[in-house]
Amino acid sequence: MLPASLAADVPVWLLCTGGHHASPSASGPGSRNTKRWQDVEELLAAGIDVISTVNIQHLESLGDVVESITGVRQRETVPDEVVRRADQIELVDMSPQALRRRMAHGNIYKPDKVDAALSNYFRPGNLTALRELALLWVADRVDAYLTEYRSEHQVSTIWGSRERIVVGLTGGPEGRTLIRRAARLAEKGAGGEVLAVYISRSDGLTTASPKELADQRTLVEDLGGTFHQVVGEDIPVALLDFARGVNATQIVLGVSRRRSLQYAFGPGVGATVARDSGPDLDVHLITHDEAGKGRGLPAARGARLGRSRVIWGWLVGVLGPVLFTWLLTSATPDVGLANDMLLFLTLTVAAALLGGLFPALASAVVGSLLLNWFFTPPVHTLTIADPKNIVAIAIFVGVAVSVASVVDLAARRTHQAARLRAESEILSFLAGNVLRGETTLEALLERVRETFVMESVALLERTDETTPWTCAGSVGPGPAENPEDADVDVPVGDHMALSLRGRVLPAADRRVLAAFAAQAAVVLDRQRLVHEADRAKELAEGNRIRTALLAAVSHDLRTPLAGIKAAVTSLRSDDVEWSEVDQAELLEAIEEGADRLDLLVGNLLDMSRLQTGTVTPIIRETDLDEVVPMALGGVPEDSVDLDIPETLPMVHVDRGLLERAVANVVENAVKYSPPDERVLVSASAIANRVEVRVVDRGPGVPDEAKDRIFEPFQRYGDAPRGAGVGLGLAVARGFAEAVGGTLHAEDTPGGGLTMVLTVRTAPERQSQQPDLPAAATS
Repeated sequence: MLPASLAADVPVWLLCTGGHHASPSASGPGSRNTKRWQDVEELLAAGIDVISTVNIQHLESLGDVVESITGVRQRETVPDEVVRRADQIELVDMSPQALRRRMAHGNIYKPDKVDAALSNYFRPGNLTALRELALLWVADRVDAYLTEYRSEHQVSTIWGSRERIVVGLTGGPEGRTLIRRAARLAEKGAGGEVLAVYISRSDGLTTASPKELADQRTLVEDLGGTFHQVVGEDIPVALLDFARGVNATQIVLGVSRRRSLQYAFGPGVGATVARDSGPDLDVHLITHDEAGKGRGLPAARGARLGRSRVIWGWLVGVLGPVLFTWLLTSATPDVGLANDMLLFLTLTVAAALLGGLFPALASAVVGSLLLNWFFTPPVHTLTIADPKNIVAIAIFVGVAVSVASVVDLAARRTHQAARLRAESEILSFLAGNVLRGETTLEALLERVRETFVMESVALLERTDETTPWTCAGSVGPGPAENPEDADVDVPVGDHMALSLRGRVLPAADRRVLAAFAAQAAVVLDRQRLVHEADRAKELAEGNRIRTALLAAVSHDLRTPLAGIKAAVTSLRSDDVEWSEVDQAELLEAIEEGADRLDLLVGNLLDMSRLQTGTVTPIIRETDLDEVVPMALGGVPEDSVDLDIPETLPMVHVDRGLLERAVANVVENAVKYSPPDERVLVSASAIANRVEVRVVDRGPGVPDEAKDRIFEPFQRYGDAPRGAGVGLGLAVARGFAEAVGGTLHAEDTPGGGLTMVLTVRTAPERQSQQPDLPAAATS
C-alpha cells in the first residue's frame, strides 16, 4: 500500500503505493488487452511517455509475502520486470498514521467503507510491514544502480551504502561460530548481507575438511548469505581484494588457531588484515573454542613460482655453496677471500631469482658458514682471528640478504606488472569490441573461457527469485545449469549470473571477471534490442504493405472491376439495342479489365510469396533466347526491339522466375516509353555472368529514387500512365535475387531508364540434367 514511485524521461513509468486508484494490472471494459501494463507497453512502443502508479502489494514477486501479512491474496499483479524497466523510480513514502488520517477524513474511500477498511486491511501493523517492503524493493534497485556505476567507473574504494559483511573461513570448525556472529551483525542493519569466503592455496593444497566446508556453505545459505571460494597466493591480500570487490563494509575473522611459537613465522592473517584494511573496512576478531590449539604450516610464499623453480632455488642455494667450496679448495688455486665472497654472493642471487626469498636466505647462511670454516683464518674453525674478516663476513651476509630481498621484490613487482598489463589489455580489448558492437554473446563467453582457462562458461538468468534458472548463452561442454553447480559464479544484478566450470579462480581474477560479467549482460541486452528492432522493422514493413494493399484494393483493383461491371450491365440492359460493333467493344472492355485484374492479382500473389519466403527456385541450365521472347507476350508486338545473340552462354536460373522478372521489367519500360519509341531488350556476356538490358526513352528516374522504385507499392510520378499497384519492379527484383541474380537501374544515354538484369552463367558439367518444364516453378 505505501507509496513507492517511478518516473522517467523517455519512457516514463511511475511506481507508487498508497491511495485509492484503479488496479494497475486489470484493464477497463472494452480494452484490447486484458492487463493495463500491456496497454502501457503499447504506448511505450509507440514512443509515448507514460507516468503511472502501482501499489507495492500488486508486484508479482511480493504476492506471497503480502498475503502472509494481510491475509488477502492480490488477484491482479504486475510483473516486476515491467516496473524495473522504468527510467526512474521514486518512493512516495507516507507513515501509517498519516495514511489512516487521510482515510478517516474520507479522502480515499466513501464514508460507509472507512471503518471496515481501517479495522481490517489498513491496520497499523499491516501498513508498517508494507511500508518496509516498499523501502526494501526500491533499495534493491538503487543497489543495482550503485553496482553498475562502480563497475563502469572502476571505483575500487568501498562505498558503505549498505552493510556487507565478509566472513573469512579457514575450513575449521570455528567457521560456524563466525557465520552466526556475522548474521547477527547483519540483522542490526536493514538490508545487511553476509558473504562467506574461503581462500584456498594457489598450489591446490588445503588442510580444510571438504565436509566441514559443505556444512558451512549450507549454514550460510540457510541464514540468507552466500558462499564463495577463491584462490589466493597471499591470504590477507586475497581476502581484502574480495572484500573490496564486493563493496563490503565489515570483515569477520576468528582469532588465530596458531600456538605462541608459530607467531615467529609472522603476525598472522587477522593482524595483517586489520593492519591493511584501511579506514573503510571494519575488522572483527571473534574468539572461539579452537583459538590457540594449533594449525597447519603456513602456505608457501613461492607457490606462485611453481614447484620446480622452488626446488631448483633450494638446490642452488644450499648445494651450490657446497659444490663451490669443493672446487675452490681442491680443483682451483686460492683466489682470495674477496673473490670467494663474490662467487658465493652470485649463488645467493641465483637462488633468489629461481626460488624467491627463502632459498636465497638459506644460501646466505650456508655460504657465510662455509666461508668462515674453509676460507677465513684460522680455517676449519668458526673462530675468526682478523677483525677485518669479521667485518667482511658481516658485510657478505648483509649484502646477500639485501640482494635476495631486492631480487625477490623485483620478481614480485614484475609478476604484478605483467598481470596488471594483461588485465588492462583484456579490459581494453573487451571495452573496445563491446562499444563497437563487434562481439556476440557467444564470442564474449568464449573469450572468458580462454582468458581464465575454464572448461565451460554460461550466462544464466531468471525472471524472479522463485523461477528456475535458464541459460541465455554458453560455451564449452557441460555448462552449469545453476550458479550453485559452478566452480565460480559472479552475480550480475538481481536475476543474472555468470557461471564458470573448470577450477576455482584466485581472488585477484574476480575484478576482471566481474567486468566480463557486466559486459556479457550488456551484450545480451543489445542482442535482444537488435532482435526486437528487427522484428519491429518487419512489423512496420508488414503494416506498410498491408496499408498499401488496402489502398490498392480500394482503388487499383476497383477500377477494372468498375469497368467490367459497367460493360456487363450495359450488355444485359433491355433499354438499348446494341449493334454488333458496340457489343464487341463492350466485350473487349470486359476482357481488358479481366486481364488487368489477373495481372494485379498475380503481382500481389508473387509479392506475398516473396514476403513469406515461399519462393523455391528450380535452378538449371537455360538459353536466354528461349526465355526472353516468351516474356514479351504481354506487350504489343511493335513496341519492343529484341537483340539476343545465339552465341550467349547458358545461364544458371529458374526458367519460370526469370521469365516473370523480364516480363515485369519490359512491361514497365513499355508503359513509360513515348508512343513512337520502341523499347530495346539486349543481352551480352561479361566474365561469368550475362546481362539483360531493357532500355527505354521515357522520362527517366532521378538518382535518389532509383532504389526506391524497387520497393513494394512504389510508383515514380504523381500520375503514372496505365494501371498497377507498384509491384512489378519489386516482384522482378525479388525473382532476380531468388535465382542468384541482381536487378538495378541506370540512366539511358540521351534520356530514359535502363534496367540491368544480371544472372550467372551455367558451370561446365560432365552430364546434363533432364530439362524440366517451366511450369514446375509456378
